[in-house]
Amino acid sequence: MKKLKFLSFIAAVCISQACNDSNKDSVTEAKDSNHNALDSSAMVNRTDTAMRVNTTPVDKDATDFAVEAANGGMMEVDLGKYAQQNAMSDRVKNFGAMMVRDHSAANEELKTLSSSKNIALPMEVGSDAKKHMDDLMKKKGKDFDKAYMDMMLDDHKKDVKAFQKAANECKDADLKSFAGKTLPTLQTHLDSAKAITGKK
Repeated sequence: MKKLKFLSFIAAVCISQACNDSNKDSVTEAKDSNHNALDSSAMVNRTDTAMRVNTTPVDKDATDFAVEAANGGMMEVDLGKYAQQNAMSDRVKNFGAMMVRDHSAANEELKTLSSSKNIALPMEVGSDAKKHMDDLMKKKGKDFDKAYMDMMLDDHKKDVKAFQKAANECKDADLKSFAGKTLPTLQTHLDSAKAITGKK
């Protein structure tokens, strides 16, 4: 009887854990998965010297960069598609098309790179980004154009900083190279957003 109660308790804990996990967004799940993998790898490295030679896990900062870059890239593509269809200004529509083209290419490269390193990436846009997208998509006409381009200006300022940091400091050579290679494209996006908004 005690054993049955104990098993029931374990099952309840597992179900509770599963429910809690389902509330996590895709970005948090990807980061948690990467951090857990790093912790497991570190444990293996401490206990098995033979494994240490063959295991070179990507560090936390690098995996977090990959996750955030993937999340931002997906958002840029989704919003770019929406802008192409719904923006009033041709300049904004063309900017949206550039977002779809350039970020789709970068997203695919990042997916391939991350897959080769067993880095988990989000399967969909994270909840914070999704909320911003939903708020933006409620706007119409000139209001949408202005809000979208203001958002693109702010986002690309952050992107350029994050990719610049990764290009200079990332310990993983491949992700560092990806950041450096993608940086000029992001700078072009930022310059375009500044030109369209008339802001610096």
